[in-house]
Amino acid sequence: MADVKVVAESSGTVARIEAEVGAKVAADDTILIVEAMKMEIPIEAGVAGTVKEILVEAGDAVEEGDDVAIIAT
Repeated sequence: MADVKVVAESSGTVARIEAEVGAKVAADDTILIVEAMKMEIPIEAGVAGTVKEILVEAGDAVEEGDDVAIIAT
């Protein structure tokens, strides 16, 4: 099994976490929502696997390219 990092696609604030550690996800499943300029931007898993770790919490500021989660494939 390989670990794949999920990165923020834009800068903003983590509005909410949609997936829990241990959850099985498909490649297009939403892991978390980032709010930027009053828009909600879903951050998707990108690969199918199991959520190994969520690296941010609701309310955290993230920059584009920041690691936000790890998926075990």
